[in-house]
Amino acid sequence: MYKDFFKPLLDFLLSLTALLVLSPVLLVLTLLLALANGGQPFFFQTRPGKGGQLFRIVKFKTMNDKTDADGNLLPDAERLTRVGQLVRKTSLDELPQLLNVLKGDMSLIGPRPLLVQYLPYYTERERLRHTVRPGITGWAQVNGRNTINWDDRLELDAQYVESLSFQKDINIILKTVKNVLSRKDIVVIPGELFTTLDKYRKYEIES
Repeated sequence: MYKDFFKPLLDFLLSLTALLVLSPVLLVLTLLLALANGGQPFFFQTRPGKGGQLFRIVKFKTMNDKTDADGNLLPDAERLTRVGQLVRKTSLDELPQLLNVLKGDMSLIGPRPLLVQYLPYYTERERLRHTVRPGITGWAQVNGRNTINWDDRLELDAQYVESLSFQKDINIILKTVKNVLSRKDIVVIPGELFTTLDKYRKYEIES
């Protein structure tokens, strides 16, 4: 009952309320990031959701699109703007995903939506993550986030799906608030600790 009815209802009501309450903050961040990123405050990317159905995730854009002499994007560390760094450290870059929750593409709590290119590399157990809507935060995010390896992270996602409940979601929300306030397990530069899942799994096969 909770998974199929109350959870989607709470997602809609809470995301709508959050968007209304946080609208001044969202407006200020949109203006600052538009100035920092040449008029582009948002980042859009296709991600797989429930059932593997693709949707466009929206986040605040924290890096500019500067390139080298050959037209290649500069390293992430060089493209991360000052305001973008602040937004990442405080996890405010995730706020626009409330729109994805409102649309029904995502949930407030669930496995994080990862890249489309990762789809062929999940084990059968890890594919459990696609039997529920992806979330803004989740069990893996409050237990190490991007500081734990891929195997452990995806196992935590599977464990969440198997034990999904109202009590567990409340626990995740409380831990998320605590981690955000203490800036725990936040990785400002993407990929600075671990490689991508596809490269990780290819290396496992080759070795």
